[in-house]
Amino acid sequence: MSVNLLDLIPQKKLESRENEDGTITILKPKYQNKFMKKYVLPRMKKPHFNVNLDEYGSFVWKHIDGDKTVEDIGKDLQKNFSEKIEPVYERLSVFIHSLVRYKFIEFKNYHPEKEEKGSK
Repeated sequence: MSVNLLDLIPQKKLESRENEDGTITILKPKYQNKFMKKYVLPRMKKPHFNVNLDEYGSFVWKHIDGDKTVEDIGKDLQKNFSEKIEPVYERLSVFIHSLVRYKFIEFKNYHPEKEEKGSK
């Protein structure tokens, strides 16, 4: 089955904070293991890796709300940044794929593991 990225609805999996300049820092926990998260992370001075986004990445992150499609976010990017962001959908695609690869986001309306189980 072929899936169109523009039809997918991204949703955040991690917390973030907005910096004074309006950019976003994504907070990625240093440990994913349940034991480590429960007993080690609370005792650490810096329990997260900070992933700093630029102006464009921050704009996209702020627009990932679990309701908008990737296409909607692309249209918002075009309205806000016009020619500076072109080619918008190619750039957005690369960024969204990076967010998925590093498990910062997931898609609300796409679950590949369910399709794999159903085809076997």
